[in-house]
Amino acid sequence: MQEIKAEIIKGKAKKAKRVCAVEPLQEGEELCDTTGRKWRLLKLLSQSDAEMFYGVQQNGQGANSSDYKHILKLGAKDGKMFNEQNFLQRAAKPSSVDKWIKHAKMDFLGIPSCVGFGLHADSYRFLIFSSMGQTLQSFMDEGEGLLSEKAVLQLACRVLDVLEFIHENEYVHADIHAENIYISPAQQTQVNLAGYCHAFRYSPGGRHVEYRESSRTPNEGAIDFISLESHKGAGPSRRSDLQALGYCMLRWYTGALPWTSLTHTPARVATEKERYMEDVPGLLSHCFGQKKVSSALQGYLSQVMALQYSDQPDYRALRAGLSAALQKLGGSLEQPLDLQKHGGRLCMEARLSYTTQISQHALVTSRLVRLL
Repeated sequence: MQEIKAEIIKGKAKKAKRVCAVEPLQEGEELCDTTGRKWRLLKLLSQSDAEMFYGVQQNGQGANSSDYKHILKLGAKDGKMFNEQNFLQRAAKPSSVDKWIKHAKMDFLGIPSCVGFGLHADSYRFLIFSSMGQTLQSFMDEGEGLLSEKAVLQLACRVLDVLEFIHENEYVHADIHAENIYISPAQQTQVNLAGYCHAFRYSPGGRHVEYRESSRTPNEGAIDFISLESHKGAGPSRRSDLQALGYCMLRWYTGALPWTSLTHTPARVATEKERYMEDVPGLLSHCFGQKKVSSALQGYLSQVMALQYSDQPDYRALRAGLSAALQKLGGSLEQPLDLQKHGGRLCMEARLSYTTQISQHALVTSRLVRLL
């Protein structure tokens, strides 16, 4: 426990030096990407201390229109966005994504399409994406904060597809949660996994990194969902992403995790996660209470928690278990996501906890509701 606390303190010191507040730019300002294309800021969509999103339009395309088909993500020149840019250029080139889709005979792979990037005014870095739609978190905020089991399984299968691709390309995401998942309003079968600021190259040159605590800043990412490795400052691995997806599935379906009320104290969250890694039945019992435990989530978590740090996951087996459960519920990946409101399963304690977290988060950042 003392070791984890020491890492938390050290991590906070590092983070204080690295995170810079970003001043918003004026709507109407133009930014020029590395290819010489100019983009006009139309509307500030969301803002936090570290980054902000704008709806943008390329100069010469509908100059008198307020419509936009692209999103500009703006951050500090020396901030985490450079890591995201590096990942997109190295591991997520459109040609690589298209090749994977054809080889796997898929209809879609939810990797954001980055169409440009650049620097601005000596202090800003920006990335430009094709519009991805609405965040999963905003869908949940509009309802009761819960999803149906069918929707959870649909989302998990789609995210798992993305994870297999980025893992095959030597990276892990390391920050999976509902605000980094986007759903197309026109095609609600299409799910994008975005937000690669914490992406980590776990296997440079095909050689898995060794487990070393304190080699990175601890507690990077959304505290509720990051892996124990991330808490302790070790490089996240493929197992880390799969565990994070499992935590997300539990939160989306049941409304709470054992450490939901402890996120202000990362060391206690890490202790709880370490305990429940060895006790999947206990984790499920806490989340589901008196409700029937989902056999699909139980099977998924049992497989994932049994993985060692550098193990190669069996994506096919994980996907098969989720897909089989989805079919039993009468669902499929070809159907639009089952995102109608589902609030009946959420107990009052979980509902209050969820509401409290949303209120706390609103003090830090304004949510991005729609990227249309």
